[in-house]
Amino acid sequence: MMEPDEQGLLLACPQCGQRNRLRYEGFGTTFRCGKCRSELSPPAVPIDLASERVFTALTTRSTLPVLVDFWAPWCGPCKMVAPEFTKVAAASAGRWIVAKVNTEQLPELASRFRINSIPTMVVLQRGTEIAREMGALPAARITQFLEQSIRR
Repeated sequence: MMEPDEQGLLLACPQCGQRNRLRYEGFGTTFRCGKCRSELSPPAVPIDLASERVFTALTTRSTLPVLVDFWAPWCGPCKMVAPEFTKVAAASAGRWIVAKVNTEQLPELASRFRINSIPTMVVLQRGTEIAREMGALPAARITQFLEQSIRR
């Protein structure tokens, strides 16, 4: 299980169980377990961001682009697109980071990013918004949106 904090992702080594921190500044490089030296895989699932401080740390310090899914538990289209974000994260681990922000838990953050409808995807690079798209899309279309956004 991955747990984000202000320095990085806390992750248990699948080989020995040692907890390791994958620093945001090191995304895109190879991480190794501090105990057994096994290679640690980059995040291949969406990361739930539960605080503005963790959101800011991830989006400003990550060396990889971050796709943020702004969603809410009551939103039907958000529930429909959630498995698509999981597919995107799994298929592209190490190319970009997929994160999720519950707008009910972090309304100030949703307001700061002018989220008027959900689901809304925002691509951030070093803390700067480079693209956004609204609505529920299939994984292939989300990936295409990301690739086009990053090439700009």
